[in-house]
Amino acid sequence: MRKIIFVLAIGVFMASCASQTSEQAEDNKKEVLNGQPPTANSFDQTDGVLARARAVEDIEYKIMVQRATQAAIYYMPAVVMVDFIRGIRRDLGGDINDVAYLNAPLGSDDGFLTANDVTAYSWSSLSSAPGPIIIEVPPATDKVSYFGSILNAWSQPIEDVGPAGRDKGKGGKYLLLPPGYKGTKTKADLEKEGYFVYQTDTYEYGFSFRPRLYNNATDKDAGDYAQRVKIYYLSEADNPPPTRHLDATEKSYDCLPYYNYTFFEDINHVVQNNPIRPQDKGVYSLLKELGIEKGKPFKPTERQSKAIYEGLLLAYASMQKYFVTPGKSMEPLWKDADGNAKTQWMFWLFAPGQPEAGFPHETDTEVLVDDRAAKYFYVTYLPRYLGGGTFYLTGLFDSNGDLYNGTSTYKLNVPKDTPAKDFWSVIVYSMETKNFIKNAPRVGLSSRNTESMKVNEDGSYDIYFGPNPPEGYESNCIPTGEDFFLLFRLYGPETKDFYKTWILGDLEKL
Repeated sequence: MRKIIFVLAIGVFMASCASQTSEQAEDNKKEVLNGQPPTANSFDQTDGVLARARAVEDIEYKIMVQRATQAAIYYMPAVVMVDFIRGIRRDLGGDINDVAYLNAPLGSDDGFLTANDVTAYSWSSLSSAPGPIIIEVPPATDKVSYFGSILNAWSQPIEDVGPAGRDKGKGGKYLLLPPGYKGTKTKADLEKEGYFVYQTDTYEYGFSFRPRLYNNATDKDAGDYAQRVKIYYLSEADNPPPTRHLDATEKSYDCLPYYNYTFFEDINHVVQNNPIRPQDKGVYSLLKELGIEKGKPFKPTERQSKAIYEGLLLAYASMQKYFVTPGKSMEPLWKDADGNAKTQWMFWLFAPGQPEAGFPHETDTEVLVDDRAAKYFYVTYLPRYLGGGTFYLTGLFDSNGDLYNGTSTYKLNVPKDTPAKDFWSVIVYSMETKNFIKNAPRVGLSSRNTESMKVNEDGSYDIYFGPNPPEGYESNCIPTGEDFFLLFRLYGPETKDFYKTWILGDLEKL
């Protein structure tokens, strides 16, 4: 009798458990079908995945949007290199292997990610597809030397030039070997002949050189010096043909990335003109569904174009969010003992080990996709070796912690004792494009402009930012008119730890 009762009790208990499990499963199914995560933690719950999957509409389109977003973020550093080629061809009438130069700094009619307004740059885009290629950098003179870098098609630094680079100011021939190079002379043979030799993994490259001026040299001296840079192939080394130099001084040059149809044209350019490297194969495979495939023309359908445009917006939004979120791309330089920001000025953050490794944005285990995209979202040409020649402070927030806007007026006090051996500079950049504000009458001010600026009794300077200058302070004002951010540069910081004894105050909203 007891045995029967016991068996009946077990049966009732099991039925009760089964009923509860069934009810819980039904509740979970209702939750997930309503877009809620399941509450049960049993490993074998299906959560109605088949029914939920059947309810998803236009799966192919949604996947295309996702792939466009991830591809845009991944290819960001390569896209910015392509846009230099676009600019040289479209705006200067030049091409690959030409050298562009300036006899005066860039202005607000030019498009260049966070360039400065005090330097007469020179730059070029190159290709080793026909064979090994040489960049011949002239020796430094008593008036001009170069600070700059040569990068591959993915914005990875290959080498720095000039006194702080490989040639130590003596000039040199930088020889770039294409992927899979199998010439009659080995890398060692070529180095014995005096070349600085680099085996590369892309066909396309670029360089941007910033001149350093001495002994009252002028921007015209920098332009003349740029015309001594030579580019030619190793096969032409015995009798190099003349290098074509393009004077961009009086022309509007634009190498900005634009987040429209041209962005994926740039990605296609990277695919068609460079090898698919092992680390890029996974993301490259996602491009086929968007109409990009090596060896084939890029002719996206209307549906693909719509998905690309939608995905590109999400990519831009993601990189923009990364840019303005403290602790992501940058963080406050000055903090109190508790780690709270004393001012809103930011310094750039780099992934651990990247400055020492030369900014490849790769490690033994991963490609640093987000960190890499975050940098090339607003800068170009990181150096191979991070030096102390210039220190950058980024301004995003005013003293109230609000992002700068283009309708308000702000004031910044620059102390008399600002620790820059050469000079200090503050420049306004469009928050949307990361370039100078288009066609603004002035983009920045520096200690080189102090003769025309009003000075305070204590020797400091008040700089104003806004759509209209305060009366009487026109010479101290940088116009805005749209949402913006700032770069405050110290050229030649007096010490490496200058920030321990000096502080720059926040912008005050007036």
